[in-house]
Amino acid sequence: MNEKYLKFKPIGVIHSEHTDPAMTPIQPAYAHGCRGYAEIFPQYTAGLKDLDGFSHIYIIYHLHRAGPARMLVKPFLDDVERGVFSTRHPARPNPIGLSIVELIKVKGVMLHLDGVDMLDGTPIIDIKPYVKKFDRMDPTRDGWQDLIDETKARKKGTRGLIKENNE
Repeated sequence: MNEKYLKFKPIGVIHSEHTDPAMTPIQPAYAHGCRGYAEIFPQYTAGLKDLDGFSHIYIIYHLHRAGPARMLVKPFLDDVERGVFSTRHPARPNPIGLSIVELIKVKGVMLHLDGVDMLDGTPIIDIKPYVKKFDRMDPTRDGWQDLIDETKARKKGTRGLIKENNE
């Protein structure tokens, strides 16, 4: 099989308060209250038609500040080396990120978002609506993640940026 290279061009860019990877929430589940914007380039704005009817969207993006790919990584929420494909670690062969974020509103070329776990300046590859009847799967198995204590995960995942109600 011949390896072929795929070419993608950004359709927009993320604007967020996150500039330091070490101080960025690990996943959208730990980024509630982290607001940001997806600025869509003008030639793609017609594609935003009808998007405002959805509460959540997938943003597919380029992990532009990820390090070199590694097949074994220590996930953020674990101290054990795992295969990169069993994690969401950014050191991937194809540094593609995926986040489900809340879509607050669409205004012109700007998508106002909550739950943003992406670095400022992140190139957007694509946007897709989250559709409960297609995307929600019950029940699920979460592999080694099932062994992670959620209280510790939330504290580590928020990187201390978001205080819990009981703290």
